[in-house]
Amino acid sequence: MKNKKLVLTCLIATMAFSPLLAQKAPKPNPLKGSVQQTIDTRFAAMTDLSDQIWAFEEIAFKEFKSSAALSAYAEELGFKVTRGVGEIPTAFVAEYGSGSPIIGIMGEFDGLPRLSQNKVPYKSPLHEDAPGHGCGHNLFGVASLSAAGAIKDLIAEGKLKGTIRFYGTPAEEKFFGKLWMLRAGLMDDVDIMMDWHPEDQTKTDVQKGLALVDFIVEFNGQAAHASADPWNGRSASDGLELYTNGINYYREHVKPTVRIHYHIQDGGQVVNVVPDYSRLWVRVRDTSREGLMPVWKQVEKMAEGAAILANVSHKVTLVSGVHEILVNRKGSEVMQENLENLGPISYTAEEQEFAKKIQEATGKPQIGLISEIKPLEATLEHSMGGSTDVGDVSWVVPTIRMSATTAPNGTPWHSWAVVASGGMSIGHKGMGYAAKALAMTMVDLYQNETLRNEIKAEFKTKKGDYVYKGIVPDGPPPLNAGY
Repeated sequence: MKNKKLVLTCLIATMAFSPLLAQKAPKPNPLKGSVQQTIDTRFAAMTDLSDQIWAFEEIAFKEFKSSAALSAYAEELGFKVTRGVGEIPTAFVAEYGSGSPIIGIMGEFDGLPRLSQNKVPYKSPLHEDAPGHGCGHNLFGVASLSAAGAIKDLIAEGKLKGTIRFYGTPAEEKFFGKLWMLRAGLMDDVDIMMDWHPEDQTKTDVQKGLALVDFIVEFNGQAAHASADPWNGRSASDGLELYTNGINYYREHVKPTVRIHYHIQDGGQVVNVVPDYSRLWVRVRDTSREGLMPVWKQVEKMAEGAAILANVSHKVTLVSGVHEILVNRKGSEVMQENLENLGPISYTAEEQEFAKKIQEATGKPQIGLISEIKPLEATLEHSMGGSTDVGDVSWVVPTIRMSATTAPNGTPWHSWAVVASGGMSIGHKGMGYAAKALAMTMVDLYQNETLRNEIKAEFKTKKGDYVYKGIVPDGPPPLNAGY
């Protein structure tokens, strides 16, 4: 009898808490399973394409082979491709479907100078002094296009409704090609934009990065023999050195969030001539465009003072600039859920050994690859790090961002170590993972109108009355400016 009472008590307790027991995990979304399967099926083709772009070793605005390969693959997948958009020969748009919603996704494919590297865990240039993919952009464009292709198939099958649009965006490492694509209005009608980036960790990106501006300062003087009659010379390099000294003294009097860089491109050619020409590239950053503006103008103004001191003339030319990222938390929450559903990337013992050798070669702790899914972070008011022209896109259309592990933990970015990892299975796995996470999140966006409206409402509230204007000079993009 006592046992019967115990059973009855347990039954009543179970019934009392049945609403809690009924809250089971939601059923798997079959369309998310479908896009994962599509990407798995195409993974070999993705790897081949990524390796092609890795080997092309092309830099900003010169990515002719990379752009051709990506756009040809887009056509093979069934997209309508428009090439040469935004006055940029290597920029293109690939589109499929019709009507709303219009979901966009971006892909980059430019490399960095003098980073050519073999697929080995020690520094070994593939081609001496040639470029290399030290930021993993050979993976970037391929993953984004593959995610778009998986969505395109669902639209073609009538399982999703709307338009999918892939943006092939050149010159992110220098010049910021998206600025000219935005100026051409190519993204004005997009409902939500997707973005990712290769990294040494896997997470939803919710930090703002830094706004920046780039400009060139040139000094012109009078050449003379450096020994016979230097008094007849007015040294342009004196102007340059006085200017850089001024910048370095100014560093003490800016906020900790400010970064100022310069690169001397021409300081004179020979030692026995008073140089009549000098030039340097200057970059100013801060955590917001608002904070950037006064520092930028002060650093520009200092060039005039240096020119007066050296008795030379000067010229300042704007290259371009980018905004910080306008983070969308609602969209980020959806991305986070999909990352957690996917779980971490798994690695072989050989891949971990390769990673540890890279860490040994670069002076980092030999802990190997880490792909555990980071919890969704708080968005910091002053988040540091790098800059990207994705920031400008995020002020025009709500943008959801993520990172996937494509290199060992702690790897110095923009280095040979990233090139090595991006050309082998470590990078390939991160690329496939990113494609799946992006496609799964886009499934949510197509299927859930309420979600789209919430994402757009947050964007509108955060943007407020600000009217976006790109920091870009008049005229065409600097296609032949080079590095």
